[in-house]
Amino acid sequence: MNHHPDPVVTTAQGAVRGLSQDGITTFLNIPYAAAPTGAARFQPPRPHAAWDGVRGATTPGPNAPQSERRLGSVDMTPYFGTGWSRGEDYLTVNVWTPETRRGGLPVMVFVHGGGFVAGSTRSTMYDGSAFARDGVVLVTLNYRLGISGFLDIPGAPANRGLLDVVAALRWVRENIAAFGGDAGNVTLFGQSAGATIVGGVLATPDASGLFRRAIVQSGSGLGAFTTEQGARVTRAAADALGIEPRLDAFAEISDERLVEAASELGGIDLKTETHGDPLIGLSPFSLVLDTQPAHAVAAGLGADVDLLIGTNSEEGNLYLAPVGKYSTSTDADVEAAAAASHPDPANLVEVYRAARPEASPGALRSAIMGGALFGAGSWAMASAHAAHPLSGTYGYEFTWRSEALDGELGATHAVELPFVFDLAGLPRLRGPKALLGPEEPPAGLATGTHDAWVRFARTGDPGWAPYDNDRRTTMRIDAEWTEIDDPHSQERRTWS
Repeated sequence: MNHHPDPVVTTAQGAVRGLSQDGITTFLNIPYAAAPTGAARFQPPRPHAAWDGVRGATTPGPNAPQSERRLGSVDMTPYFGTGWSRGEDYLTVNVWTPETRRGGLPVMVFVHGGGFVAGSTRSTMYDGSAFARDGVVLVTLNYRLGISGFLDIPGAPANRGLLDVVAALRWVRENIAAFGGDAGNVTLFGQSAGATIVGGVLATPDASGLFRRAIVQSGSGLGAFTTEQGARVTRAAADALGIEPRLDAFAEISDERLVEAASELGGIDLKTETHGDPLIGLSPFSLVLDTQPAHAVAAGLGADVDLLIGTNSEEGNLYLAPVGKYSTSTDADVEAAAAASHPDPANLVEVYRAARPEASPGALRSAIMGGALFGAGSWAMASAHAAHPLSGTYGYEFTWRSEALDGELGATHAVELPFVFDLAGLPRLRGPKALLGPEEPPAGLATGTHDAWVRFARTGDPGWAPYDNDRRTTMRIDAEWTEIDDPHSQERRTWS
């Protein structure tokens, strides 16, 4: 290991000391906003106080209050992390940068997933070393989760977790040059809930100018709850806590109790006269907006930001296979998934069946869930963005299948992440019940995926034809990469 004297960088709030190793310098746990405690948990993020001397930035810090997440028989700890690492000052970033002091490097800022209730920068899958090795300054961030982050409480700003992400982008704008980054070339990217947040930030006028490109991995531009739906969740949370649904009452409750209550909120009926539940019952937390991000982008927000957007081909498998529901699915389950997802469920099932004549009920159920949760909202966002020719739009579909769980996991939700971060070799990701399964992934898949993301961040072009509303060119990412025009035209039309 070549070891340099540990570097000190001065930020607007104070100096931080990182760790240099093998050509990469890492800074962990740098605050970008004040600790959200007490009533401040329900307020916009505030600036962090300055500190004297040099703050050590070599050990992981605390993360947002959350309960430990398990997904049946598949080991998701590299994704969710190991639960709540306690400490108040958790609105922090981690930064990886090449050791050289040359500046002007592209910056990528990552927003983790976890259903708006879990996840953090501590997860092993979000190690930014490969990005730094390839000349990118990589930033990961924590944001408020669950009730503190996303419950819509009268008198409190909505979507506080999203406001945290915008505050982190402001921190990047102000400080990233000191780490070698170009504040004028920032790519905001996220996966799952993090990708839905990225879509929300794209549609947030206050965030305009803070980033130049965006990557939305398995998110949804149609995933927000209406204020009416948000109010139902708030009422249920207040009932679970035995309080009135008022700001002062929530502010009195401990983080422990808020986390506990958040995990008790399953099964709220969010169907209203005008809207279905965009998350089909999977989570009581999302963004709360009366205009969906895809519709705001259609109206021109984010038109100056390059967009790379896509999904995995079997997203829904993660919600079925690890809990033993994939192979046991019946036609009735397929119909129930369609009824939860679409105003004309019979037609939806017919279209999905026609596109997949050989599919088992489990495969159909998964495909419909994937369409409802990620496909429809990603296609809507891609089309909305492509209608404004000021910037580039690029589509992808990740189709490599993991052989985990006897081949049932497949090209599921989150399976692209180790390839994006070039971490497919992590031992914890390999094995019959691990995300990437027992087989060796195709040589070059991680390098190729990671390189496309880096190239997009650097130049705005991932290396294939743009997506426009005539051809809808989509890159299928597998052992072989294939450009396909409008690969899901029938399904896409059925959702719109």
